[in-house]
Amino acid sequence: MRMDRSSRVGDEMQRVISQILREEVKDPRIPVMTSVVEVRMSHDLSHATVYLSVMADEKAKDDCKAAISSASGFIRREVCKRVKLRIAPEMHYVFDESIERGMRLMTLIDQTVREDQSRE
Repeated sequence: MRMDRSSRVGDEMQRVISQILREEVKDPRIPVMTSVVEVRMSHDLSHATVYLSVMADEKAKDDCKAAISSASGFIRREVCKRVKLRIAPEMHYVFDESIERGMRLMTLIDQTVREDQSRE
């Protein structure tokens, strides 16, 4: 399957942003369990939607959002240098909760299975 340019750039940006958050942004408000799930680029590469997953409580998530917002200029500048884009894309951060929902569902399924087994 052939990927278009925006998909390739999005994948590369995902790798670079992950590395920047993990190794260079030294803000303690960003939890260790923060991951870049996906980066979707507009076709003209002028906008990037960065999907983040944060495994933490609500206060820590709010702190993480503030930290990401405060570091967004640095992240944008570094991404533009490393991915070698002519124009630095406008970055929009979206906090994705699908991993947490999946974990909650797995817990509920496990709990139901245990309850069913105890009834037998």
